Amino acid sequence: MSGYGSINKLIIETDAFDYHITRHIIQALPDIPHVAESTYNANKTSLPADMGKHSLRLLSFKGDFLKPCPGTKNYICCGYQILNVGTNCPLDCSYCILQDYFNKPDLRVFVNYAKELDKILDHIDKNPSIIFRIGTGEFTDSLALDPITQWSKYLIPRFSTRKNAILELKTKTVNIDNILKTGHRDRIIISWSLNSQHICSTEEHGAPAIKRRLEAARICQKEGFVLGFHFDPIIAYPGWKKGYRETIELMDRYIDPKGIAWISMGSMRFMPALKTIAMKRRPKTRVFIGEFVDGLDGKKRYFKPIRIELYSFMREHLEKWYHDLGLYLCMESDEVWKKGLGWSPGTSKELSDYLDSRVLPERWKQYR
Repeated sequence: MSGYGSINKLIIETDAFDYHITRHIIQALPDIPHVAESTYNANKTSLPADMGKHSLRLLSFKGDFLKPCPGTKNYICCGYQILNVGTNCPLDCSYCILQDYFNKPDLRVFVNYAKELDKILDHIDKNPSIIFRIGTGEFTDSLALDPITQWSKYLIPRFSTRKNAILELKTKTVNIDNILKTGHRDRIIISWSLNSQHICSTEEHGAPAIKRRLEAARICQKEGFVLGFHFDPIIAYPGWKKGYRETIELMDRYIDPKGIAWISMGSMRFMPALKTIAMKRRPKTRVFIGEFVDGLDGKKRYFKPIRIELYSFMREHLEKWYHDLGLYLCMESDEVWKKGLGWSPGTSKELSDYLDSRVLPERWKQYR
């Protein structure tokens, strides 16, 4: 039960009371006081120091529930789409971009997602020639709040029957009880964000150890789920090669590589404002130490040779483990792809097609 044990306040916005999930969450948190509030309005300068990670806010979201991943035209993007069921995360990783990305605090759950999901699924069904790769783990952790929200119990059955869509639930937690109980396995990918144990211990505050994540992944794999993994951000700290090699060795111990749909990699990158916010909240963090340059997307990135070295090392050791892991890079240039992975899709469209091919129905059977 990692990720949500520190919640001590439940805030219900006035337009969120008439939803089933609201009533369920109130019942699931009987000892947590709840208050009614109107819509929160503030700017980043008034955010609480803890980002409201101890408060759970229920609201009716007025924006788009399905949107493309916020990539950039200057780098190759994977064509992922985000199912926006909530924002912010109960874990507290020092490098987390959400500290700068949103100007509203609290763990926010959009209680009207079930109503909007019908429209999304109708759109998917009306476009059978398009493969929709959809995930909930971009603006929040997919499973950190799942014991309370039970998102997975509602979403998995709805997506599992679609032939032209997959749902990826990405997490750093071990909250897998609900997904194991659904009885649905097709078209669902359970993914874990991984790092070295050193980074986990020093920078991923509140997150389970890497070994525990892989133990949970092994259980899911044995129960019939296809897996994914994400090394992002890879951080160049003293001894990083040893640390990441040990994580790959743990993967070899716990995971059957033939059941992995893909493994993504991305190096440490951040908008300049994040450093100030993160250093104020976590003054002992070391993730901002290194040779950073301005990227084409305005983010600070490692100097290109460092990024290439990181990816080359990871590729070498992952491919020693297994030759067909669906390795790809997140938000990198054609040059870095070629020098770091030895090949490049060339364009975002080609990368999207490549990842689509990893989840075609005929391929899906090979993972089992």
